[in-house]
Amino acid sequence: MKNQEHIFQQARDASRKLSLLPEGKINKILDDLAMAAIKYTPEILDANQEDLDRMDPSDPKYDRLKLTEERIENIAEDIINVARLDSPLGTVLAEKRLPNGLELKKTRVPIGVIGIIYESRPNVTFDVFSLCLKTGNALILKGGSDAYASNAQIVEVIHKVLNKNKVDPHIVNLLPAGREATKALLEAVGLVDVIIPRGSQGLIDFVRDNAKVPVIETGAGIVHTYFDKSADLEKGTQIILNAKTRRVSVCNALDCLLIHQSRLKDLEAICKPLANKEVKIFADEAAYEALDKNYPDTLLQHAEEKHFGTEFLSLTLAIKTVSGLEEALEHIAKYSSKHSEAILATDENTIDLFLQAVDAAAVYANASTAFTDGAQFGLGAEIGISTQKLHARGPMALEEMCSYKWLIRGQGQIRP
Repeated sequence: MKNQEHIFQQARDASRKLSLLPEGKINKILDDLAMAAIKYTPEILDANQEDLDRMDPSDPKYDRLKLTEERIENIAEDIINVARLDSPLGTVLAEKRLPNGLELKKTRVPIGVIGIIYESRPNVTFDVFSLCLKTGNALILKGGSDAYASNAQIVEVIHKVLNKNKVDPHIVNLLPAGREATKALLEAVGLVDVIIPRGSQGLIDFVRDNAKVPVIETGAGIVHTYFDKSADLEKGTQIILNAKTRRVSVCNALDCLLIHQSRLKDLEAICKPLANKEVKIFADEAAYEALDKNYPDTLLQHAEEKHFGTEFLSLTLAIKTVSGLEEALEHIAKYSSKHSEAILATDENTIDLFLQAVDAAAVYANASTAFTDGAQFGLGAEIGISTQKLHARGPMALEEMCSYKWLIRGQGQIRP
């Protein structure tokens, strides 16, 4: 525990120096890191393979853990995108002059030291570092043991870039695997300003329930799409296919299709492309009857209560028949994790009611939930998708990585 406290103090000390780095220097480091990610791709992939060899390929986390040359190239592009974005630091959010002559400015500043606890996603190591560097935050990483070799190699690359640019490498620290390090991070009051968990609902619940440091919840996505009676069949079918199968292991992937009872006749057409992707369906009675003998027997099963409210992270989909918008809204309110929800409809009044009534970080009309992503939102990258309402909600990018402070200038005023 004492060793971890030393790491936390080093990060705290480094964060004070980091806040004074000019934006040009930060952007150069990011550009250098993007090039280094490409240069050291063989070493990163070797370390990643070491992790992959310890995991069952059928595990839903396997795809999240896996890195490829293409994925590293995309990571490098995201790092460059972050470098090209304007820094939010120093932005004046509000200013006023009081009757007594005091001049007040509310300005964006770094949070300080941010702890990230995450599972099986080594790309997160690059993403969160680029965002934290751009916003002047020091970073403490606690990845899962299943990705430790990958994360260690990536942090080694980051440290090479920082040393090259003569910046204190303690602005990013990777904690060792094991519960002791996790416990120390969760209890690092006064040294770590906020902890952000990224991973399963179980991980998020554990961090929230055990942390003494403030927590921002991100990640878990139980995602619904409601196919309304007014929905366009062709567009809706393509949106559902994309939302479910584009990449099944991510938190914005579709988990439950809600279909208006009057459109059950279209369910065979909607699900045909899903059958081609071998999507397993758990259907309620009405949907099962509509798909029986119209969908592969080996992929169609009766839904149980446990299948609603489940984040599948696999080629699996639940289908629930509803009588209309009100029942769809009730179902979403009961089972949603408040991540991403969508409606497919052409009736504008129905769309407006859905957008207004659904309580989630991202609410879509006639588009795939796969777009819930910091890069897709034009934010460069993300540190996670916040499903809370305090401080940040939705993709957490540069602005969400900041706090603010008041700057007050006076000319000798004293309070009576």
